Amino acid sequence: MRLCRQCLSLIGKGELSEECEACCNAFDRVEEFAESIVKKLSGYEFQTFNVGSRVWGSVRALHELLEGRGIEYNMKREFNDSLGRKISELGGKIRSPKPDINVIFDLETFNFELQIRPVYIYGRYIKRVRNISQTRWICGFCMGKGCEICNFTGKKYGTSVEELISTPTIRIFEAKDAKLHGAGREDVDARMLGRGRPFVLEVIDPRKRFVDLEELERTINEYARGKVKVLGLEYTDSKMVREVKMERHRKRYRVKIAFDDEVSTESLVKALESLKGEIRQRTPKRVVHRRSDRVRVRRVYDTKLLFHSGRVAVVEIDAEAGLYIKELVSGDDGRTQPSLSSILGVNGRVEKLDVLDVFD
Repeated sequence: MRLCRQCLSLIGKGELSEECEACCNAFDRVEEFAESIVKKLSGYEFQTFNVGSRVWGSVRALHELLEGRGIEYNMKREFNDSLGRKISELGGKIRSPKPDINVIFDLETFNFELQIRPVYIYGRYIKRVRNISQTRWICGFCMGKGCEICNFTGKKYGTSVEELISTPTIRIFEAKDAKLHGAGREDVDARMLGRGRPFVLEVIDPRKRFVDLEELERTINEYARGKVKVLGLEYTDSKMVREVKMERHRKRYRVKIAFDDEVSTESLVKALESLKGEIRQRTPKRVVHRRSDRVRVRRVYDTKLLFHSGRVAVVEIDAEAGLYIKELVSGDDGRTQPSLSSILGVNGRVEKLDVLDVFD
């Protein structure tokens, strides 16, 4: 087998030649490859990088042939190290096992691609208006293509918390996209007030990584025009996405309730007191089409009557994560036990719902 000097040292036997049958002279062209990669990398802000390579086709067949003959051929590892050293030398960046950018080199075609690690930003958002979804909600009739139902927007709602936060962020980071990961979500028709809901924004394929987050916060809040406000932005990592989504945050709600008949203040106060404790709640009818139909046990920690007049009441409820507040009031045709309606013996429904706090 005709081999270059590098492959000959790896394989251990063969004929030294200017035309390498093993690597197709990839080792001789490392500087050329590194120059192209450094030029492409110059369009990105980053501190660390790493190099990986991909083998397939004839290169992979050669590896398998040599392995079958008991010859260990570490071309990938040697090539990665050689290319990594040259990129570091030319670009002045540090090679790291947890890099900002991964360079993946194809040893069959001699092409490469850049895998950009997302930027993660933690914060809290306040949603001051109703009828805005947390994330992009695609129109179910046209599946995002645009139709008369959605006014050819492709979306069920005009905008979302995710879009109001993401749009200026994508522009500032020169990113491809951004995805919002929230600590739970409020109903579309509910407001998120108080200290706001924890979230992590995943900024995808950013060309910039080192943005002043105080300036980003001001820009987002100006763009959202009072509909949404973000606060406490700070850089984090991918682990925080899991923590934010998995942690069971206790919440406090303010609820405006309309009853079918008048109730006395005394009976209402007693009913609210009786509501404290364990609630057995079967998946509500309004969401059972997208969630498993099962019974969950959740707790109501505290209740408080803020206002009452005839058929209208305003109530504060402190509850465990995962408790559906609208069904806690209405009973959802017996799917939630106990409910405020079942205790009072009078049907009630939630007219307005605000989330006042999401506890750490």
